[in-house]
Amino acid sequence: MTPIPLLAVICAAFLVHTSNALSSNHIDRRQALSQATAASCAATIGIVLATPPAFAEDTATPTSPPIFQEGPGGIKYSILKEGTGDKALRAQKVYTKYTLWTGGFGDDGGKQVDSNTGFMGRPLGVIVGVGQVIKGWDLTLLEMKEGETRRIIVPSDLGYGDQGAGGSIPPKATLYFEMEVTNMDPLPNLNDEQKKWLEEHPL
Repeated sequence: MTPIPLLAVICAAFLVHTSNALSSNHIDRRQALSQATAASCAATIGIVLATPPAFAEDTATPTSPPIFQEGPGGIKYSILKEGTGDKALRAQKVYTKYTLWTGGFGDDGGKQVDSNTGFMGRPLGVIVGVGQVIKGWDLTLLEMKEGETRRIIVPSDLGYGDQGAGGSIPPKATLYFEMEVTNMDPLPNLNDEQKKWLEEHPL
């Protein structure tokens, strides 16, 4: 069975978690684009699925074993490449390239579940800190600088929890990501209702 890409899970999770999250202005327009139709999601996912196998494992492999540090919420992380830009703020759109494994990283024998790297890959844009993605991503992306690459180990309670996802991520699975913040959009001008929502929904 072909694993369901993380992007498919993100599409589903976004519809559940953010349909009533924010009101008008910039974020609403971005959400409307993200939620446009199931067909759009399918088309985007199709591009990821069409990535040639020869490029599926095209991710940076550290020349020496990475040293992991303790991050927020029990996430462990190792910085493979330092960033030179700013860190993202909540409600800012961030673009990332990533690879996801379960059971360990690829060079440790882990199973690759999803990736948007390689020749056909293109960065995935997410609005951080509003529940559009798993909490492990929100917490991590808010700590990363533009241009930075990290490996992170996400405990199941900050990932897909007891239910897993799509048949390819089992229940209570620890998630292993290598992710790069390629670029960011400017922080949008938030209206009072959006600012209030952020205050009432801390991470």
